[in-house]
Parts: sequence; C-alpha cells; structure tokens
Amino acid sequence: MSEAREANGSQKKAPMREVLAEAAFQLFLERGFERTTVDDIVARAGVGRRSFFRYFPSKEDAVFPDHESCLADMTAFLDAASDERDAVDVVCDAAQLVLRMYATNPEFSVQRYRLTREVPGLRTYELSVVRRYERTLAGYLRRRWGGAADGALRAEVVAASVVAAHNNGLRSWLRSGGEGDAETAVDRALGLVRQVWGGSAQAPAPAVADEEVVVMVAAKGAPMWRVIQQVESALRND
Repeated sequence: MSEAREANGSQKKAPMREVLAEAAFQLFLERGFERTTVDDIVARAGVGRRSFFRYFPSKEDAVFPDHESCLADMTAFLDAASDERDAVDVVCDAAQLVLRMYATNPEFSVQRYRLTREVPGLRTYELSVVRRYERTLAGYLRRRWGGAADGALRAEVVAASVVAAHNNGLRSWLRSGGEGDAETAVDRALGLVRQVWGGSAQAPAPAVADEEVVVMVAAKGAPMWRVIQQVESALRND
C-alpha cells in the first residue's frame, strides 16, 4: 500500500501554471518567440486558451513566470525587516532574493537570458519587471528615510544603485553560461553599494524646518558684545 501511494505521489501532476510555462518556453526555443502563438502553447500543454489567459496575460508573461512570486517574497522580506538594521543592508539582502531565484534553475535562467537578448519585445518586458523591483526597494527606503532631508531622492538613487549592481553581477554569471558561483559576482557588486551608501554616516540628515532658521544682519565693525546682544534679541523675538 505504501509503495502504491508513493508511486501515485511521484505521478502527481505539476501545477497548470508550470505546465503552461514549460510548454511555452519549449516552443519559444524550438520555433522562436515571434513564430509561437498562444494556440501553439495550449495545444502543447493540452489545455484550452482560457486556461492560458487565466495564468498569463500575454506570451511575454510566460517567459517570466517566477517574478510575481519573487516580488511578493521581496515585499514580505522588506515588511518584516527590523528598523534597527541599516536600511542599505536590508535592500541589498532583498536583492539577493532575485539572485537565488535565478540560481535555483541555472539552465532555464541561461536559456531565458539568451532568448531575451534575441527578442527586443522581451527585453522591453524584462526592463519593466526590473523597474518593479526598483520601485519596491525605493518604497521601502522612502519609508525609512521619509522624515529626512533629501530622503526621497536618496531612496531613488540607492534603489537604482542596488538594482544596477545586482544586475551587473547576475548578467556576468548568465553570460558565462551559469558557470561558477552566482553569488560571488553579485556580492562583490553589492559590496560597493554598501560601501558607498551604507552605514549611519551615510544616513540622510534630518530635515530642518524653515521656521527654525534665523537670519540676522550686523553692521560691519560692530563690537562683538553688540552682535551677541542682537542674536539673543532675535532668538527671543522668534
């Protein structure tokens, strides 16, 4: 009985989303992306068109079936991060989630990278996905630095730096055909971001309200006691 249950478990069907994504990618490699239709994909998967569009709005989405769950994981990771941690360290660690997603299936990741390089439409779609990661990281940093001078600007700049560094290391690994340790190149690139932006010394300075600033004009050559008296009087009046 236990052997029969084990056999049945090994024959358990893969989730429909995975079946459709695998069928689509096989056809993209065999025929090319442009020459493959949704009808071709559902025929290979053995389902109807409605099933495809239930999981993927377009052919492009079928090339990147894992990014939605990765974005959700990144959002959850950032939401759970302690405010006591350095914010730059947090977003660098969050970017590592994307790397691990790619490294889980190196063969697929390399094939997808090559396909994306060949199809301009896929490259455009990929850039839109990258931008979503960047917005997610920037949103977290804005929350952490919201009350600081230039906090929003710094959040955008640091988020863009993290994404650029991560993608530089990731693409280096993908261009190599997935050889070697993917984390080494990415860790090196993100290390530069931590060095430049990380640490409390790099935290945005608190914003200073306009009403806390006092401007005073003193006559040239006025004795110091008179200047001090005028400063004290200005502060009292304020």
